[in-house]
Amino acid sequence: MADIAIRPLEQPDHADWRRLWTLYLEFYETRVPEEVYLTTWRRLFDPGEFEPRGMIAIVEGKPVGLVHYLYHRSCWSLVNNCYLQDLFADPEVRGTGVGRALIEAVHATAARAGVANVYWMTHETNIVGRRLYDRVARRTGFIEYDML
Repeated sequence: MADIAIRPLEQPDHADWRRLWTLYLEFYETRVPEEVYLTTWRRLFDPGEFEPRGMIAIVEGKPVGLVHYLYHRSCWSLVNNCYLQDLFADPEVRGTGVGRALIEAVHATAARAGVANVYWMTHETNIVGRRLYDRVARRTGFIEYDML
């Protein structure tokens, strides 16, 4: 596989970001309203310590992966935590290191910001993703609950 370039999202990436995020949402069999697309894109560039951020993976000039992450405070630490919210690699590049490169880029960015804890969750049926996650991080054993 060619070199994988990871960089922060830029305004001209909008169409590629939208395509990749749509594929991510489809992978999880969900959709979001247009207003969420527009607001999320705006928030990715808003100033502020706790606004979401994003990076894009590029291979041979083609955007092939996406990650969103955000910092938040914790009652358990004096420094922020980093939640890796969305991670996606195009199906044609899965298994080539794109997902790992995106995770490592978030981890390195968080470390430069003084944040040691980067964490995420995935669906139990995401077998391919979980193979990667089991290699790069420790599984905590916590179970998520939602109240909608």
